[in-house]
Amino acid sequence: MSKRDFYETLGVSKTASEEELKKAYRRLAMKHHPDRNPGDKVSEESFKEAKQAYEVLTDPAKRRAYDAHGHAAFEHGMGGGGGAGPGFGDVNDIFGDIFGDIFGGGRQQRGPRRGADLRYVIELDLEEAVFGAEKQIEVPTLVSCKPCKGSGSEDGKVETCKTCVGRGQVRMQRGIFSVQQPCPSCGGRGQTIAKPCKNCHGNGRLQDEKLLSVKIPAGVDNGDRIRLQGEGEAGPAGAQAGDLYVEVQVHEHAIFKRDGDDLYCEVPVRFAQAALGADVVVPTLDGEALIKVPLETQTGKLFRLRGKGVKSVRSHGTGDLLCRVVVETPVNLTSRQRELLKDFEATFEGEEGARHSPRSSGFLDGVKAFWDRMTS
Repeated sequence: MSKRDFYETLGVSKTASEEELKKAYRRLAMKHHPDRNPGDKVSEESFKEAKQAYEVLTDPAKRRAYDAHGHAAFEHGMGGGGGAGPGFGDVNDIFGDIFGDIFGGGRQQRGPRRGADLRYVIELDLEEAVFGAEKQIEVPTLVSCKPCKGSGSEDGKVETCKTCVGRGQVRMQRGIFSVQQPCPSCGGRGQTIAKPCKNCHGNGRLQDEKLLSVKIPAGVDNGDRIRLQGEGEAGPAGAQAGDLYVEVQVHEHAIFKRDGDDLYCEVPVRFAQAALGADVVVPTLDGEALIKVPLETQTGKLFRLRGKGVKSVRSHGTGDLLCRVVVETPVNLTSRQRELLKDFEATFEGEEGARHSPRSSGFLDGVKAFWDRMTS
């Protein structure tokens, strides 16, 4: 009986890529796998044909031989395989490699993996974030057992796991899927311990707290992370430890608000100072500074003090301090002050007052225009 062309079997062209071959085989394997079609000899043969075609066409050397000589390449020793042609091997081997990723299986790393990374949130005052600091933190984590040096063995001796024969992985059948998973006997180590450490009971790790010193660089902000390599969880069986990521969280400040490398603050001034002009002392993070408030200053006006902000943690630049003037209404007035204000207010009566209050006049004009449109 003549054999079907391998490309025809998979339903692909002769120029098909490896990815196209994989998709075609996956489709046919799902359809004809023996577990899905128990007792169906036709499906079983179709599955074997598809598997044979896939094995040949995904091997560059075999594919070149097949393209040159067809099925004859694997007969009479031409393909190095004798008269049997390309072997079927274990039906589940290639099927597990194709579909193992569905269950997180497939080709997995053997042996113990590195320890887990940890996250720690550190709270800072604004001054600490701006100028930098050194902080002591206590981190609950898994640490390597000192008596056994993380091996889990009291005498340091280990044996090859009999279940996985040192591979650290076992193949499990889940319905029609064959997947690999860590060996349940050795936990993926590939080795077992004959005499477990009494201190850690063979785990190689213990729950404890680490006292660490963290250097906070100047200029950090909310959400910035500092990586401490090797300060995460200890790895199992003496494997490499994970990393610790210290995430910065900055408290709100009573005076300053931060926006990137700039700082903002509100500066209250009396209305006489705003009207007549004045020199006003303002706070900065490294002392005091003087701003000159010109006469007739309105509330909300910004004054920029260059270089009085935050030095960037990522560049050599430094932000600015922006001071927003807020004109305060006086409170707790004496009778004398009230009389003076009444006399002062009287000077604004009539049309003369409009030129002293440009925003008020504009507002009233806008209100009048609005009501005219509404009533027209």
